[in-house]
Amino acid sequence: MASLNVGNLGEYLREQRNAAQLSLRQLADAAGVSNPYLSQIERGLRKPSAEVLQQVAKALRISAETLYVRAGILDEREREELETRAVILADPSINERQKNVLLQIYDSFRRENGFVPETDGTDKADETPGADATPGADDALKADAAKDDNPHS
Repeated sequence: MASLNVGNLGEYLREQRNAAQLSLRQLADAAGVSNPYLSQIERGLRKPSAEVLQQVAKALRISAETLYVRAGILDEREREELETRAVILADPSINERQKNVLLQIYDSFRRENGFVPETDGTDKADETPGADATPGADDALKADAAKDDNPHS
């Protein structure tokens, strides 16, 4: 049975808690978990659920994905992909259509390099003809930019 490096998670949590200048009790209260349970996590005796890690991350104001990776719940590559997608989706300088096309280009490059993107059951490539190929996606971006610049279309 593969064991998770929960001790590493505990050490990391302790470091983050100390950096935030929080006592164990303060962090437990802020995260909504019991003080003994949090202590056991920090000592590597308990494996917390993703939900508990999310609550602790929020209380510490750090990335939950980082804790998921340290707990072995999420692979480092998956975390990087999620963060890349989040940055694209949060960019206020591009519109929703451009964000979707950019994500399609990103998925296309990942597929080309041997990474299969996780899907939600829908084929995003069907939404934009040619968007899974870089030239088609580029044309779609240019068309969007022209449409945004021309208020009469």
